[in-house]
Amino acid sequence: MSVLLDRLKERLAQEDKLIVAFSGGADSALLATVAHQVLGDRAVAVTAVSASLPTSERRAAKKFAREQGITHVEVCTDELDNEQYVANDGNRCFHCKSALFDALVPLANLMGARMALGTNLDDLGDHRPGQAAAAQRGSVFPMVDASLTKADVRAISSELGLSTATKPAAACLSSRVAYGDEVSEEVLSRIEIAEDACRTAGLREFRVRAHANGTLARLEIAENELEAAFARRKELRDALRGAGFLFTSLDMAGLRSGSMNTMLNLRPVSR
Repeated sequence: MSVLLDRLKERLAQEDKLIVAFSGGADSALLATVAHQVLGDRAVAVTAVSASLPTSERRAAKKFAREQGITHVEVCTDELDNEQYVANDGNRCFHCKSALFDALVPLANLMGARMALGTNLDDLGDHRPGQAAAAQRGSVFPMVDASLTKADVRAISSELGLSTATKPAAACLSSRVAYGDEVSEEVLSRIEIAEDACRTAGLREFRVRAHANGTLARLEIAENELEAAFARRKELRDALRGAGFLFTSLDMAGLRSGSMNTMLNLRPVSR
């Protein structure tokens, strides 16, 4: 057993009961798995279900929890009822996480448990207002406390034989909507359909970013897939148009996590 895994287990052993916010991604999957190993049924993985969660990710989370024997429940969140969330400014993630933890607090109180996020050290350097919402509600970040990076998360996951060890990052669908454009069920559905079509077309690491109020799709693809994707650009164009986008583009800079955050630093150009 690696030193890294030992460190995470030691940190989780300090908890009596824990609710893990479980999206099914590599980070939360590892945290839920090790919490289950250390705490047994005193650790519960909870998945927030809303229009921003892709159906494929919801199914994958349920399957993973079942395979690992993790106690897993789903809660519905209503962030789309929040005008501030829908407005989609730089604090959208704060309102999203607020909705999540508002849904989790009753369960946490019933269990007498603390709430935990699968945040790792690398996440601390990006614009992530949702972490502030979590901290305000007394949530804990065991992997940060154990000084684990994203690479560490994948290494431990591989050591444990988890199917998520090499799973590409998969942020919520709302993160694909350009800041300033309203988040709606229609736009989120359009993005989900487009990404499902791109995945069926053979893409592995990519994002469909929605701009111009959901009329323009900007496709970001991992650099090692760009050349092949460009050769199939007509097929991908048809996939995006079939999802309801009027205009399509292929981002030649490739896939970048959190690329929409660059919009927060834009300044008017002087003339």
